[in-house]
Amino acid sequence: MPTFDIVSKFDFSEIDNSVQNLKREITQRYDFKASKSEIGVDENAIQITTDDEYKLNQIHEMLKVQVTKRGIDAKILDMGKIENAAGQSVRQSIGLKKGIDRDLSKEIIKIVKDSKIKVQISIQGEELRINGKKRDDLQEVIALLKEKEFNLPLQFVNFRD
Repeated sequence: MPTFDIVSKFDFSEIDNSVQNLKREITQRYDFKASKSEIGVDENAIQITTDDEYKLNQIHEMLKVQVTKRGIDAKILDMGKIENAAGQSVRQSIGLKKGIDRDLSKEIIKIVKDSKIKVQISIQGEELRINGKKRDDLQEVIALLKEKEFNLPLQFVNFRD
């Protein structure tokens, strides 16, 4: 019986490379010459501290470009609340979204059930498994979900006959 999984994941090393490239770009840009901009990254978030909100917005745009260059959808970036740091500087933590949460899983299940395609869907942790009798049904589900716009990038993996 053919199956495939719907997941939302990314390669952390690519995020780390994007942040390193961003740091290099900031040191070379003229508008950041005298600024004190710091960027750190860990498994779940990217922390940015800079002089003002204008520079923070510039860093956001550069980060999105760097992440996209690395083949990762910028939808994984969850922009956190902007906080005031020492003096006039600002700080922000940008979360990295991975895995499909319960609400999005239920939304995807509803979309597939409403389409009347003859497949079974099961939630397995932070991913969904789709089973069907025919390979064409599974390809139809993939096409259906690619048309929809979600707030998270989805990948279709482990396609097996």
